Amino acid sequence: MKIVVAVGGSIIIKENNHEKFKDYADVLRSMNDEHKLFIVVGGGKPAREYIGIARDLGVSEAACDDIGIDVTRLNAKLLIMALGEDAYPKVAKNFHEAMEFSVSGKIVVMGGTEPAHSTDAVSSILAEFVNADLLINATSVDGLYDKDPNKNSDAKMFEKITPTEMLSILSSKETKAGTYEFFDSTAIQIIKRSQIKTRIVNGKHAENIQKAVSSEIGTTIIHD
Repeated sequence: MKIVVAVGGSIIIKENNHEKFKDYADVLRSMNDEHKLFIVVGGGKPAREYIGIARDLGVSEAACDDIGIDVTRLNAKLLIMALGEDAYPKVAKNFHEAMEFSVSGKIVVMGGTEPAHSTDAVSSILAEFVNADLLINATSVDGLYDKDPNKNSDAKMFEKITPTEMLSILSSKETKAGTYEFFDSTAIQIIKRSQIKTRIVNGKHAENIQKAVSSEIGTTIIHD
């Protein structure tokens, strides 16, 4: 299978140490013999902190986005280091590079691409671009909820949901740099138009990535 995996920065960089990078590298390495893998890494807290500084300096939201993109690429570079010879040695900066690098048979890793596109949007566009069989989004909770489960004890997780339902739930979300949670509207629209098979799983345990290939864990996005 051709698989795109979006790894939230809040997962992989949360503890500011190498352990999560190593855990993900071990799981991805074990999957690489059987699948063609493309990984998109988010920025997490470091990106939000740098974006905050940039915003306080009074720069545009596009410039703030650009700062965030740089941080995602640093995280991507760290994952490449963790993967060693199993990864293509350069961070792909756009979808054409990702496709080109994949010819090597190695795991392709990238971060953000351009302003106004979250890494969730990037992973969705990448999945569409390479005609992926599956898109896996590794986040900080068990799946997609109707509201933040970290702040609301009555939050409801969806085992299955359509892109149209997601757009309705997320219609009031902010779109400032660094504020994305789960999927933004661009990501959902891409998933909808190309009917990309997608699962949202808890990325705190790297092995959930492997489980999501064959099991309907977390939230599965079904199509209208």
